[in-house]
Amino acid sequence: MPTYPSLYQLNTRVYLTALSQQLGRPATLDDWPDAELDAYAKAGFDWIWLLSVWQTGPVGRQVSRSHPGWREQFLMDLPDLQEADIGGSGFAITDYTVAKEWGGNTALSRLRSRLQARGLRLMLDFVPNHTAPDHPWVQTHPEFYIAGTEADLAREPQNYYRLASPTGSQIFAHGRDPYFPGWPDTLQLNYGNPQLQAAMRNTLTQIASQCDGVRCDMAMLVLPEVFERTWRIACTPFWEAAIAHVRQTHPEFVFMAEVYWDLEWTLQQQGFDYTYDKRLYDRLEARNVNSVRDHLRADMDFQRKLARFLENHDERRAATAFPPGVHQAAAIITFLAPGLRFFHQGQFNGRKLRTSVHLLRAATEPIDPDIQAFYQRLLHCLEKPIVRDGTWQLLDALPAAGDNPTWNQFILYLWQQETAVWLVAINYAPSQGQCFVPLPIANLGDQLYEFKDLMGPYRYERSGGDLRHQGLFLDLPAWGYHVFAISPLTDTPKASRSYRPDP
Repeated sequence: MPTYPSLYQLNTRVYLTALSQQLGRPATLDDWPDAELDAYAKAGFDWIWLLSVWQTGPVGRQVSRSHPGWREQFLMDLPDLQEADIGGSGFAITDYTVAKEWGGNTALSRLRSRLQARGLRLMLDFVPNHTAPDHPWVQTHPEFYIAGTEADLAREPQNYYRLASPTGSQIFAHGRDPYFPGWPDTLQLNYGNPQLQAAMRNTLTQIASQCDGVRCDMAMLVLPEVFERTWRIACTPFWEAAIAHVRQTHPEFVFMAEVYWDLEWTLQQQGFDYTYDKRLYDRLEARNVNSVRDHLRADMDFQRKLARFLENHDERRAATAFPPGVHQAAAIITFLAPGLRFFHQGQFNGRKLRTSVHLLRAATEPIDPDIQAFYQRLLHCLEKPIVRDGTWQLLDALPAAGDNPTWNQFILYLWQQETAVWLVAINYAPSQGQCFVPLPIANLGDQLYEFKDLMGPYRYERSGGDLRHQGLFLDLPAWGYHVFAISPLTDTPKASRSYRPDP
C-alpha cells in the first residue's frame, strides 16, 4: 500500500438499483461487472468503499418514508421520487450481515476476492453510536441502549422513542450528537455499559473478517468526554481497546474515522489510520487562502493520516459547492496534498445533486465534459509514484514586486522522489496574481530546466542560475494552477527561454 493511497466511495444500493434496471432483474454483488472493477484499478484507486451494504429493516424504512422534512429533501435529491425509492437509511442497521437482496455475505466474499485480484482493498461501514430500532439487541439486550423516562419523552419528544412490545413498552433515546435533534430511525447505544462495549468490539472483529477496513461513522461521539457531555453518563475509552482487539486477529486492518470538532488528532492517537479532514474542506469552501495555507503547515505525523475530500455522501456536491474554476483549483490543493485521497461516486462527472443515504436511486444528470476531462488528467497525475510515496513540502511565495500583494494568494507544494521533482502552484483567489517561489532542490545546476505542466499544454524553460538567484516567477489568472514536472534539459549553462505550448 502506498504512503498516500486513493479511495473511491460508491453507494452500493444506488449502484445495484441502476444495474438491476440495466439487467431487467434484481442485481446482487455477484453481478458487479468485471469491467467496472478493472476501471477502478486502472484509475489508480487502492480502496473501494462500498457504502450501505448492511442489513436494514422495516422500522427504519417506515420512518424515512413518513418523515415530512426528510421527504422534502428527498424530492430535491430525486425530483421524480417514488415510494419504492426510499429504502431507509443505510446507517439504521439491524445486523452487520450483507443485505439479503444484495446477495448476502457470500456474494460480498466473492466480490472482495475479485477486488483483491486487481490489487484493490475493500472498505465498509461501522456505525458505533446507534442501531436501528428493530435491531435484535433491543429485545435481547435492552440494557445495551440508553433508556428514557416519561418525563424525557414529554420534554424532548424529538430525542426519545416509545417502543411497544408484547411484554409492554419502554422508552429509549434516539441516537444523536450533542448539537442536533436525535435521528428518529435509530436508538442510542450506551457506552457506559461494559458489556455493550465488548459486544461492539466483537462486532468489529466480525466485520474485519469480511473486508480490509472500516469507515467509522461519527467516530468522536463515543469518546468519553463527548459521550458524557451528551448523555451525562460516564464511560471508559472505546476506540483504543477496540482497535487493538481487532488487530489481534487482523493486524493489517485499517480504520478511518468520520470526525469533526478538532478531534482528528485525538482519534489518530487512539489508533485510527485516517481521519476526515473537514477543516481543509471548510477553509477551501470559504475561499480563505491564508487559513488553507495555515492548515497545511501542520505536522506531517498529523497530515499523512488525513482523508482529503471535496465531497462525500454528507456534503454538497463539489460541482455545487465550488463554482467552475474554483472547483478545479480546490481539487488540486486537496488531492495533491499528502494524505488519503478520497473521491466520491459522481464527482468525476460533475454531478450536482446529492443522493441521500435513505434513497435507493439517484437522479439522472448529464456529464460535465470539462469536469470529466479535468479529473482524468488529475487521476493520471495521482498514479505517479512521486505523489504516492514521495516527500512533500509546503513552500512560501515571495513578492514579485514591492507594491504587489498578490504573492499571498498562492498555495505552493514541492514533491520529490529520488531525481523526480514536481512543483504544484495554485493561485487560490478571484484575481490574477504574481510571485516568486524559491525552489529547495538539491544540486540545482546552471543548465536549463524544463517545467512541463501535467495539467495543461504548457512547457517552460528556465536556467538553474536564475532559479537559484531569485526563484521561479509565476503569473497565474484567478484560480489558475500548474502541476510542473521539473527536469534538467542539458549540461550546458543557458539563459532562460520563454514558454511554449506543447504541439
